[in-house]
Formats: sequence, C-alpha cells, structure tokens
Amino acid sequence: MNSRATAVMIFSMLVLDACAVVPDTIVHQPTNTKPPQAAQLAPANGGIFQAAAYRPLFEDRRARLVGDVLTIAINEKTNAGKQAASSGSKSGSVAASIPTVLGLPLKMLQGTSVSAQSANKYADSGAENSSNIFTGTIAVTVADVLPNGNLVVSGEKQVALDKGVEYIRFSGVVSPDTIATGNVVSSTQVADARVEYRTNSRIDAAQVMTSLTRFFLSVLPL
Repeated sequence: MNSRATAVMIFSMLVLDACAVVPDTIVHQPTNTKPPQAAQLAPANGGIFQAAAYRPLFEDRRARLVGDVLTIAINEKTNAGKQAASSGSKSGSVAASIPTVLGLPLKMLQGTSVSAQSANKYADSGAENSSNIFTGTIAVTVADVLPNGNLVVSGEKQVALDKGVEYIRFSGVVSPDTIATGNVVSSTQVADARVEYRTNSRIDAAQVMTSLTRFFLSVLPL
C-alpha cells in the first residue's frame, strides 16, 4: 500500500471517529444514579404489617431519595440588549503674515499671509441584542440529598436523528417545596441550573469552518 492510500485511510478513520465524539457538557455528572441497595428484610411471618411491602395510605409520592425520578419543565427565556455611542471633535486654525518693512531682503515676500485650518471628527455607535428561548421537558434522577433536604438532580436525553445525535442535558438543585403534582418542577425554580442542547452532527463542523474562515478573512488583505 502506497503512502497516498495510507494517508486517505487515516484521514477517513479520523473523520469517522470525529462524527462519533460525544459533545462536551457543563452539567453535573453523573447523569444517571441508581438507588442504594435495599437492606435484606426478614421473611414474611403471616402478620398484616409487612415492612417489605409497607406503603402509607396517604403517602406523598414526591421524589425525595437518591434514584427517584422527577420531571423538569424547561422554560428558559432570556432577553438582553446593549447600546453604546461615543463622539468627539477637534478643530484648529493657524494664520501668519509678513508685514511690509523697509530695508528687509526678499521684498517680494512682504505683505503675504499664510493660513491653515484643520478639523477632526470621530463618531461611533453600536447596538447588540440577544434573545434565547428553550422549552421542553426532561426526566432527571436524584443524584444526592443535601443535609437541608434539597435534591441534587441530573439527567440526559439522547435523540438519534438521520444526521447525528442530539443531547439534552440538565442538572441543578431542587427544593422539595417546589415539586408540583406529578413530580414536575419548572426549570426557573431550580438553583444552579445547567441546561444545554448539543449535537454531534456535521453542523458543528460547518460552524468550525465558518470560524476559521472568519479568522483568515480578518487578517488577509482582501
């Protein structure tokens, strides 16, 4: 096998490997936590009360233990705007003349005058606006229970499409008081919330190419 074929094979392997790379994440890990192993209980002795199958009649089935599942209703909406303007101006003038004086050399220059004017003006303005909306739902598991009763939750959802895999991840700290019916919590009530939407499709590669093109266009004298 010649060197050219070897190079093509290596390049193809790198491209295929890059397509399977999982995007980086900002959420707390791990995204899935199993509940602790239950203690071994004594066998049933025929009594009405059995500790292994006991459930309170009016028990609130809200998530409260490691491994429990709750639903996060993602409802993130941000708007930001910024405007700036600056201006400046500067002007100046100079005037000079040669008076008529008898007895001086270069009499042809006497009586002439010279004047100069300069002006400089600078103005700059800019405006920037940003708007982001992210809605959806994701089920997360309780990864840890803090001493004050708050729940550290984390979860991930993967959606495989034709051109790649989409990753929806979420993590944060949930107060049990904010858990609504059906174990649903709004993302706006989650502390230290980290929500992200990533994909490993070819769109990321296209964005990298755009960034490189922008860099070279900023330095090349085109």
